[in-house]
Amino acid sequence: MNKTNNPKLKINAQELRKNMTKEERHLWYDFLKELPITINRQKVIGNYIVDFYCAETKTVIELDGSQHFEDKGIEYDAKRDEYLKSLGLTVLRYSNYDVNTNFYGVCTDIMKRLPLEGKLSRSD
Repeated sequence: MNKTNNPKLKINAQELRKNMTKEERHLWYDFLKELPITINRQKVIGNYIVDFYCAETKTVIELDGSQHFEDKGIEYDAKRDEYLKSLGLTVLRYSNYDVNTNFYGVCTDIMKRLPLEGKLSRSD
């Protein structure tokens, strides 16, 4: 899926990678980066930039701040999720609050929902 040819979004994605939210940094450095599969940060897909993307499992992971729970944010996210799902992608959403207060639960849920069978060693 080569949906990354939007030069303006590519520059925005690079900036977002440099300036991740504290919740994105926490999830990335303390969990996702260590998984035995490739996960990209701030990946351009179509006209959107997703927080995290795993091509191998066709999974998008989104962290939602408070703006996502306002009417405009809910409407925007629904349209965005519909587009991503039309590409055959699974979208996982977690609130920043959950990352901050239940990090283990968020990580456990991601592990359950990513098909990682055979990729984790017995010591994991």
